Amino acid sequence: MRGKAMKNIAILTDTNSGIMPEEAKELGIHLILMPVIIDGKQYLEGKDITYRQFFEYLNNDANVTTSQPSMGEIKQSFDNLLKDYDEVVFIPMSSGLSGTCQTAAMIAEDYDGRVQVVNNQRISVTMKQSVLDAIHLAEHGFDAVKIKEILEREKFNSSIYITVQTLKFLKKGGRITPAAAAIGTLLKIKPVLQIQGEKLDAYAKVRGMAQAKNVMLKAVRNDIDGRFAEFTRQKRIRVHAAYTLFDEEPEKEEWIGTVKENFRDFYVSSNPLSMSIATHIGYGAVAVTATAFIPELEGE
Repeated sequence: MRGKAMKNIAILTDTNSGIMPEEAKELGIHLILMPVIIDGKQYLEGKDITYRQFFEYLNNDANVTTSQPSMGEIKQSFDNLLKDYDEVVFIPMSSGLSGTCQTAAMIAEDYDGRVQVVNNQRISVTMKQSVLDAIHLAEHGFDAVKIKEILEREKFNSSIYITVQTLKFLKKGGRITPAAAAIGTLLKIKPVLQIQGEKLDAYAKVRGMAQAKNVMLKAVRNDIDGRFAEFTRQKRIRVHAAYTLFDEEPEKEEWIGTVKENFRDFYVSSNPLSMSIATHIGYGAVAVTATAFIPELEGE
């Protein structure tokens, strides 16, 4: 900030943001690789297993579960970064979806305020936006405490809507009963799920993938015109298309194109959903999000 010496701030996140090692390096941030457990063996996302390999296991009924980094790994990350930086801002996934945030906050208590853990209630591309916002704030001279304060103030200014190709993984994760999955599959019912902060919730049930996509697009438009109207007027909204699809599949480009067509007045980006999310929703899922971002901070 003006009148104060800028601190050297490290921005740390995990791969639930959708940011992989190569992009993290480009952004100048640091990354904790999230573990996935497949048939009892641990793999680190972005290092030990590719997206395609992961889905080969998942689609072939391997026993796939998610986990969180160990306390030792989190502490080691903090220790290593504080050798080169004055402070660390850690942005993990929503505390409503994982215990990583609470674990990291407890560890951070031992660092006399030099480590700030952001409970940003986000995941995937909305979590990535928080990382981009943190970079922006650090570049404008904000310290770790202020970055945490701003990100937590803004945390609910985002929404995610997701639909799935198959009910198999929602059933496997206990989110729907086997009977509901069987009936839903027979009737081609597609659930539309939402994340509005804390956790994954039901939003709607419709017939067929096309209708599910229409419901999601309408829901995001309603958010943009309603609860996010002030940010829309300020031109502070970004829209994201997300998916659990491979690059060469036409469904991926079709979905990205549909989102761009429906939101021509907004910056639209696209990213695959992380393995942690894909474990619970399976292959062929698509999502659309709207997220407010931190504005330019002229004069700060």
